[in-house]
Amino acid sequence: MMRLSWTQPEDLLPHALVAADLDGRDAAGARRRWTDAGGSPEPVVSGASPQPAPEHLRTLARELLTELDELPDPPNLILDEPDDLDAILEGAAAPALPDIADAAYADRVHGAWLGRAAGCLLGKPVEKLPLHAIRAIARDTGNWPLAGYFTEVGLDPALAAAHPWNRRSRPTSLAENIDGMPEDDDLNFPLIALHLLEGTGRGFTTGDVAQAWLDLLPGGRVFTAERITYRNLLDGYEPEQAGKVRNPFQDWIGAQIRTDLYGWTAPGDPLDAARLAWTDARLSHGRNGIYGAMFAAAASAAAVAGASVDAVLETGLAVVPARSRYAGAVRRGMELGRGELDDESAIDALHEEYGHLHWVHVLNNAALLGFALARGAGDFERTITLAVSGGWDTDSVGATAGALTGALAGAKHLPRNWIDPLDDRLATSVPGFDGARFTALAIRTVEVSR
Repeated sequence: MMRLSWTQPEDLLPHALVAADLDGRDAAGARRRWTDAGGSPEPVVSGASPQPAPEHLRTLARELLTELDELPDPPNLILDEPDDLDAILEGAAAPALPDIADAAYADRVHGAWLGRAAGCLLGKPVEKLPLHAIRAIARDTGNWPLAGYFTEVGLDPALAAAHPWNRRSRPTSLAENIDGMPEDDDLNFPLIALHLLEGTGRGFTTGDVAQAWLDLLPGGRVFTAERITYRNLLDGYEPEQAGKVRNPFQDWIGAQIRTDLYGWTAPGDPLDAARLAWTDARLSHGRNGIYGAMFAAAASAAAVAGASVDAVLETGLAVVPARSRYAGAVRRGMELGRGELDDESAIDALHEEYGHLHWVHVLNNAALLGFALARGAGDFERTITLAVSGGWDTDSVGATAGALTGALAGAKHLPRNWIDPLDDRLATSVPGFDGARFTALAIRTVEVSR
């Protein structure tokens, strides 16, 4: 029996209870009704329990999801973590960014595309694996600290059986199997952003984003908050509401992976990049989920302008509410990145502090991103390997870290051992883009920026 992940009410409800607790909303009554009826309060990590729940539990889960949607937010949450664009950007002032020559800008955009692909590809086979498994596999194959793409050559069969690779990624993302960039949502969404800007321009609306998803994305290519939103759009909800209904994943990482390109097309203008990111992200996310998208876009606008790593980080933080949990997570990662702990000890400290969160949540991954960027200090290989070796959402954090440092380096200066296996092409199910060349995508990105 097929169990579609991230959709079953009985699987969503435990995640919604956790989200309410994290926000400080009183979910005690809903939790008690759920457990008294025989429901488990523990979220299913994979997104789908192996067997369907009895009908009475499924019906109750639907009722409780609606009840949780209606719980009031604590006043401090409303104040510290607004959703409204003007409130988010109130007082925002990004650091001064350098001017950049056209040729250098084009090379940085090309580097961002390639870096995003390479960082994503490095993280694909170990996505979902626990931290100790990533370390064990890398050590057993002589690739620790990480210095290249993962391989199963020389891997102990018992270790491989205990910690299996990501099933879909193994045939295309291990070093011995790589043949161009395979499909991944971390690359699909920048393609959709490019499609939006080419077809609609910088005045696109959240409704335009929704229509692009329905036109270009198969439902099986979206996950967590995006899958919930996709279903709600098909159910007739307006785009401005589709992400707010029975969606416990609004603070997860999905929106952060969608918005780099808005920054690539706004060199030196992080506020414009952040505005576009907000317009996109609000379709499916709220609060910290939106902040992740705005951070990535603003930081990307600084990176393609040739700013320093420190300026890139501060530019991203400039468009995020200072008292938000997202800002706190990035700054904690930066603090550890600039601190005295060795790499493994610093990452262990992050897992100690943020390990209670799901591996797709935005906050733990934001802390890891801040750590990798600060400690990597602009070095491409050092940054992407730190990002991926830290666990959690390995392909997504690897992609964002790779895009930012790829832009800082520029395509001409990226290490060939990471870039050559991409063969300047990517696979995708987004219509009109399958087999596209990164060189051509970079040219189109520069063109749309004008």
